[in-house]
Amino acid sequence: MKSRFTYAILLLLALSLTVISCKPDSASQIRQQSLKAQPSAERNESQKPVLLILIDSLMDKPLQEAIRQGRAPALGYLLANGRYYPQVVSSFPTMSVTIDSTLLTGTYANQHHVPGLSWFSTKEKRMIYYGYGPKEGLKIDQPQVLLDILHQLNLVQLNPHTKTIHEELAEKGKDTASINGIIWRGKTAHTLQIPRLVEFSTRLPGEVIVNGPKLLSYAAFAQLDPNQKSEKRIWRKYGMNDEFSAQEINYLITNKKLPPLTIAYFPENDMEVHRKGAASIEGIEKADKALQTVLDAFGSWDKAVKEARWIVMGDSAQSAVLDDRQAATIDLRDFLTPYQIAKIGRPLTPTDQIVISTNERMAYIYALDPRIPLSDIVNRLQREPKLDIIARKEGNKIIVTAGTVNRQFTFQQKGSYTDPYGQAWTFSGDPRLLDITINKNRITYGKYPDVLARLYGAMNSHEGRYVVVTVQPGHELITENSPTHIGGAAHGSLHEMDSLVPMLVIGTTTHPQSLRIVDLKDWLLRLTTE
Repeated sequence: MKSRFTYAILLLLALSLTVISCKPDSASQIRQQSLKAQPSAERNESQKPVLLILIDSLMDKPLQEAIRQGRAPALGYLLANGRYYPQVVSSFPTMSVTIDSTLLTGTYANQHHVPGLSWFSTKEKRMIYYGYGPKEGLKIDQPQVLLDILHQLNLVQLNPHTKTIHEELAEKGKDTASINGIIWRGKTAHTLQIPRLVEFSTRLPGEVIVNGPKLLSYAAFAQLDPNQKSEKRIWRKYGMNDEFSAQEINYLITNKKLPPLTIAYFPENDMEVHRKGAASIEGIEKADKALQTVLDAFGSWDKAVKEARWIVMGDSAQSAVLDDRQAATIDLRDFLTPYQIAKIGRPLTPTDQIVISTNERMAYIYALDPRIPLSDIVNRLQREPKLDIIARKEGNKIIVTAGTVNRQFTFQQKGSYTDPYGQAWTFSGDPRLLDITINKNRITYGKYPDVLARLYGAMNSHEGRYVVVTVQPGHELITENSPTHIGGAAHGSLHEMDSLVPMLVIGTTTHPQSLRIVDLKDWLLRLTTE
């Protein structure tokens, strides 16, 4: 009974952590369909607080549809008063924990060192999970998962030499707030309170000391508003919900405590999309209701856009998963049967040769046995035609292929080829494997946005010998007890359907260096310090 109680509590938290295109005239179409409002005049822009609200798995087309149907009036109002960017490039893997690490550090995984929702640590010789499915939850070390989420992720596993925006602004004397964020490392000591039921069922300590921003709110573990007790109920995911996030923002607004930068997460849309599919708008409608209360807290929506600068965006998109399990899922164990594959929830044994770590539509496959060449793993995986990208590393070079093809593409940093983001590369082989075209040494990306830098980041994100693999849209990668989203939607891959998210900007004429999440940190620093 105790282990089931533990699982139920942790699953509620993990569900919130599990953690996308539009034509140029789409923004004007939405403006015509949204609520009528006059743009607010900009004055004293640099003195206005910045509110960055991330709606998990927010996508362009469902957002447009929700506004068209009148089911997202707050988002429609903000869009009518600002600018709309339908295609911002996410990080890779397209899982919330890695994306948020990129957002807060301004780096890809090769620098921030958070490889995905699940990965294998060669240093600790164990799998690391920040979330899991029901069947996985019955096998893995659940107290360790909670400790990884609450402590290890931010204070150990996130590269301590790569500063977060909370740390940098603190060094400049600027306060910040994080509300229901996954990544929140900062300079101020906080005590996270473990709910008594969790403490009892896991035998964890009642308190965990962490370093976060000046204002830290994290579900049941830390609240800003002392009257948030009703949101600590188990059936409300212990506060990991949109309403809790909105109430915490409202507390700062009504008490005139908004710092120069507040980063808040509305997590519930992600779960709706996973269950109901990429076209679902119910989660957007729910997020919009919470957002309405935030706008109301200013006294009026007009005052809200005059007194603050707003950025509302998604973190990753999701692509539809076929509704037939056999057709939708690719079990990676089927291609690696000659090897001894490590079991979930069991300590490594001397005979284990392979570890498989799935992140929905991508996976890391680790060769623990030094006698196994990565090329052999790649050759075995190539028997599956649905595998989209298969990559391994040799020295500084990354070698890419795909299912049932006999072509390769090899690339590395620096060289004579330049991409749209000013990044230089050297490569050989067939660039069509990554849907890349070349014209006079200029790289143009196709269906895999910023693929070279994002893939390079994952291939150099942590120690170990491993292969990175993604699967075509419509499918998920699985191994022992992997969670699936049959008939719903999933993310994780490099494909544009998982990687492009919308962003609304209100109250500033400035813009980031490029429309990539990795470039937002520098922009936010400018907004809050210049």
